[in-house]
Order: sequence, then structure tokens, then C-alpha cells
Amino acid sequence: MNRLKTLLITALAFSGLNAVAQTDKATTAKIVEAKTYTFVARSVTPLNTLDISKVMSKMPDAMQGGVINLTETYYEVKVTPDSVVAFLPYYGRSFSAPINQDDAGVKFNSKKFEYKSQKGKKRGWDTVIETKDAKENYRLAFNISDNGYVTLSLNSNNKQSVTYQGYLKENGDK
Repeated sequence: MNRLKTLLITALAFSGLNAVAQTDKATTAKIVEAKTYTFVARSVTPLNTLDISKVMSKMPDAMQGGVINLTETYYEVKVTPDSVVAFLPYYGRSFSAPINQDDAGVKFNSKKFEYKSQKGKKRGWDTVIETKDAKENYRLAFNISDNGYVTLSLNSNNKQSVTYQGYLKENGDK
């Protein structure tokens, strides 16, 4: 009986995961090809997880491990055909500190950028955006699944790489 309960709970968990998919395959394809979507970050994994873990362990409600949960706040990258707007936290080593604390993290509004997107080898899309007019040159590499889940690798000329996990949504959705 215990085995049957475990099997039933596992089956319900997996069916629940599919029901929570952010977008369907057709919607994901449409918004990626039209360059009109918003990436919503749900967690971040810094490159130097050992250093970050040492700092985080000294804070109240200490988190361990390399993944930092962002579900309590809202961070995003909004992509349109004529602009890319980013508002993301940054955890990692920066090679020059911002003078103004309001400039901390990854915040930019780029009108000059290079956008390359191609269908993935097995499924999904691989999209790269390189900014040309932000204070720092950013390279955002999106690995987008068919159902809208995304891994974003962010590279900069001034910061260590960092990886964000999240999902896509159509622009205009709340």
C-alpha cells in the first residue's frame, strides 16, 4: 500500500509540473520569433559559489549552496524589436564598483543591440543578445525550452559570469 501511495504521489507531482508550464509551444515560438517577450528570473547561480556561500552564511536565515532564490522579488529582462531593458540582481565579483549604489546589479536600457536566435538542435531556441550602447557591454545567452522555461547566462566586460533560471511571458501580461 505504501508503494502505491508513493507511486500515486510521484505521478501527481509530475503531472502538476506539466500543468504549470509557462507558455505552450506555439506561444513560445511566436514570441521568440517576434522578439516580444519578458524573461522573469526566479533564481540565480553565481560563478563563484564558494565565496557567495561564505558571505550568505553570515546573514540571518542563512542560505547554503550556490542557488539564490528570487521568488520574493520581481526581476526581468524585457525584449522588444527595438530595445532590451534589464533589471536583474548581481551576485558575484565585479571588477569595478559602481559609484552610485542605485547602479548596482544589472540595469540597462539598450537600443543598439545584436539579436541572434536559432532553433535548438533538439528543441527550444538558443538566443544571444549583445548590447552595444549600455555602460557595460553585456552578452545575454538565453536557452529557451519549448514550454517557456529559460536559462540565461549573462556575461559582461566588468563582472564575472552569472546564470539565471526563470520563464518567458508575453509582453503586456501581468
